[in-house]
Amino acid sequence: MTQQSRAATIYRQPLMDLLFQAQTVHRAHFDPNAVQCSKLLSIKTGGCPEDCAYCSQSARHGSELGASKLMEVERVLAEARRAKAAGATRYCMGAAWRSPKERDMPAVLAMVRGVKALGMETCMTLGMLDGDQALRLKDAGLDYYNHNIDTSERFYPQVIGTRSFGDRLDTLDRVRAAGIAVCAGGIVGLGETEADRISMLETLAGLKEPPESVPINMLMPMAGTPLADAPALDPIEMVRTIATARILMPRSYVRLSAGRSAMSDEMQALCFFAGANSIFVGELLLTAGNPGEDKDAALFARLGLRAEAAA
Repeated sequence: MTQQSRAATIYRQPLMDLLFQAQTVHRAHFDPNAVQCSKLLSIKTGGCPEDCAYCSQSARHGSELGASKLMEVERVLAEARRAKAAGATRYCMGAAWRSPKERDMPAVLAMVRGVKALGMETCMTLGMLDGDQALRLKDAGLDYYNHNIDTSERFYPQVIGTRSFGDRLDTLDRVRAAGIAVCAGGIVGLGETEADRISMLETLAGLKEPPESVPINMLMPMAGTPLADAPALDPIEMVRTIATARILMPRSYVRLSAGRSAMSDEMQALCFFAGANSIFVGELLLTAGNPGEDKDAALFARLGLRAEAAA
């Protein structure tokens, strides 16, 4: 049986069978009641030259979000200290760039070193990287680099025109070659087909090494973007995507990422049962809303979940 037909068979099986299989795989590799808590900070917002149809940070769309300068290093570290005090074990920093400019690299590297010194896992998402940038980030102590493939190779040109699907895979190869762990996932609800969701997961699972972290985002339509009026995704399709990711990538952290603010507690519970074991905490994900720490604490209490302790 080919990898493609296996993934499709997994995804399309009866939901109860899919959930049972996913939870069984999950329990073989992870504590089923522990969830990794990460914090995401936008260190440079807006003004991005890319044309990603879902993103309010693109300078090409009619979003009212203005461009900011790169945050000062000490301000980033102060935010990281607060995140650690609130229970986050991984700190993710994102900049709205096509790729980092040389003038910004010293500050970015200082942020990585500073967060690492706090005893937290470090993660960056800065757009495309060349090999030298990846090596410098590794030397500074970067643990993870996030670079999502977003969707299937077939559907990708309908969402993004300013860089290719291959460009994204090339950056992932450079990150891996530098010895940095890979964080790569995608977005569902862009208007893609079921086959596109399956293909996206096949691509991730079929990398030379599957990503150590796989964020699955549900589209949050943003005003001023081409996908502002995108219809809502069937929640069960999100659950199927999470479960299939868990089965195809059994040792990866599967992150229930953007879109949680639009999910009921019951839907999130199904996603956790399907194998999601990582979330972003806090009230903001770059420019999109997030449930916030009080709501997450209440949800964890209802479900008997706990935050995963630092390694």
